Amino acid sequence: MRHRIAKAFAESIETKQRAAAQMTEVIEKAAKMLIETLSQGGTVAFCGNGGSASDAQHLAGELVGRFSHERRAFRGIALTTDTSILTAVGNDYGFDSVFERQVDGLLGKGDLLVCLSTSGNSENVVRAARRAGELGARRIALTGASGGRLAEHVELCLMVPSTSTPRIQEVHGVIGHIVCDLVEDALIS
Repeated sequence: MRHRIAKAFAESIETKQRAAAQMTEVIEKAAKMLIETLSQGGTVAFCGNGGSASDAQHLAGELVGRFSHERRAFRGIALTTDTSILTAVGNDYGFDSVFERQVDGLLGKGDLLVCLSTSGNSENVVRAARRAGELGARRIALTGASGGRLAEHVELCLMVPSTSTPRIQEVHGVIGHIVCDLVEDALIS
């Protein structure tokens, strides 16, 4: 059992070290996209499934609440939280439409959609990214190593150098905190 624990920590550390070496520039670009969106009065929306849904909610909470400084609320929303919308759209249009339909009603030019998918192939997330682009919203994806189909539908894809879902999600959390720190620093300075 202790071997498995040590192995998990080692894999997590190794993945984070690879990400730090390979992803600094793309993380900076993502932060700049959020800063531009928020400074111009736009909304940043997040979507994802399962653990990525939790990450979406966490990041929206960091924007609306605060990360580490007292400040005004930033315009952030998780498209994963309204059970009435999710169940109505899922029932009437199908689960593949649950984020796309919200994007259609809530986002437009000047807004930003942040898509989280470890595989990059979640159909409902891909469809949301595609629709956001049609509406003129900017798009970022956080994925695993391949980027999946999602990479084709975003302006910026942050591909964690791993194929392990737990390791990818752990790095997504670190990236999210880094971006929130950079956004807060830029917008309250």
